[in-house]
Amino acid sequence: MTANKTENAEKLFPENKISIEEIRSGIEKALKLSEQLGASDAEIVFSIGESTSIQFKKDVIETAKQSTNAGYGVRAAVNGAVGFAGTNLISDLENTVRTAVASAKVMEADPLFKSFPAKSEYKTVDGLFDDKIVEMRLDECIECATDMISGVKSIENMIPTSGGFSRSVSYLMIMNTNDLFAQRKGTAISGFADVTTMSGEVSTAYDYAVSREKNVDFAKIGENAADLAKKSLNGVTCGAEKMPVIFHPFSFSDILENTLAPSVDADNIQKERSGLVGRLGDEIANTELSIVDDGTLAGGISSGAFDDEGTPTQKTNVIENGVLNSYLYDSYTAGKDGVKSTGNGYRYSYSSAPSVDFSNFIIQFPQSDVIRETKRGIYVNTVIGAHTANEISGDFSIEGRNAFLIENGEISKPIKSVMISGNIFEMLKNIDGAGKDVRSVGGIITPSIRISEMSVIGE
Repeated sequence: MTANKTENAEKLFPENKISIEEIRSGIEKALKLSEQLGASDAEIVFSIGESTSIQFKKDVIETAKQSTNAGYGVRAAVNGAVGFAGTNLISDLENTVRTAVASAKVMEADPLFKSFPAKSEYKTVDGLFDDKIVEMRLDECIECATDMISGVKSIENMIPTSGGFSRSVSYLMIMNTNDLFAQRKGTAISGFADVTTMSGEVSTAYDYAVSREKNVDFAKIGENAADLAKKSLNGVTCGAEKMPVIFHPFSFSDILENTLAPSVDADNIQKERSGLVGRLGDEIANTELSIVDDGTLAGGISSGAFDDEGTPTQKTNVIENGVLNSYLYDSYTAGKDGVKSTGNGYRYSYSSAPSVDFSNFIIQFPQSDVIRETKRGIYVNTVIGAHTANEISGDFSIEGRNAFLIENGEISKPIKSVMISGNIFEMLKNIDGAGKDVRSVGGIITPSIRISEMSVIGE
């Protein structure tokens, strides 16, 4: 949607009696108040979202909740110092502005602050909204959860341990004293299922899917998780050695999110909390690897015409043919480096200030039948412990779950337990294959990835 066309959000949330014109008028008055109070720059975000959450344990629906959350987030700058305040009281905007300005006044001046984003034109990004998700009622959401349970139970001797379904409908408006006005709406649904064996040897697994459109096969989520748990029974040991490792999109995205993504965050670069400080222009990966951060991706979970500061999103070639090409910036970090923001200023909710984050991290590498091309190695579906990685050095040690031996180009026996240690920057150089099984795991879009050699320690 374009930012200069008022979206009729009243139709999205009729029970809340939201008037977007009244919200906009109230924000305009509040921005004028911020200037009267001494703010050189001010920004106000209004968001409202409706969510449905269904949780189950074993084969029983445990909770079914539907809620609406709305509020304002205010940032105000005084002498470069930025104060922030938020409220979920729609009638309390003026007091929230006063709090944000007062907070900025008692903070130390920041000469590196430039300004909040300027007024912009926005391109339309397709596939971010589905009326069918808006129209879903609670009973239909519960049916999606029960479909996952049925999918699990379709595989003999498997039962769900836990799982859930979620649905969201959201609307966001951003305005600031630089005459910026932007608004967007979005929808999403997702589901996950954790499963285990009903008796005998214990084996667990999970599956997950998310989409902006009502096109998720929830029964398949449960079936996939149960099938993987069944295949993981009767595991063998694999010893300790160095060998090729193929990471499923679930495991590879988990590693990237906790190692590479923080390393290209401009805030971490500027604070020297990254191993990629001063490395722009260096070859840091296999020359066939490219990684694109694309906030304009049609249907992307993290896509939008603008980021959460109102900066237009874009395609940023983070790594291009193995060369580190760019860091990711929000408006503040871009101002410090004297560059243009890459449109990567995101916030968790209206009640938090924005910071640098990736949008849709797309991994590009020549794809092939990578398992068949692997004479011997292991295949790892998921990992535990990626969050303990050292963000600066890139070192990590993780446990591979639902891992399998690869012998003569085929997945053979399951592995009981395997520890894998490595370094993300060495991994990037040693990528030598990618599968054709591209999946969207949150904001990371990747195929299975083969690393030519890693240290593996089996049970």
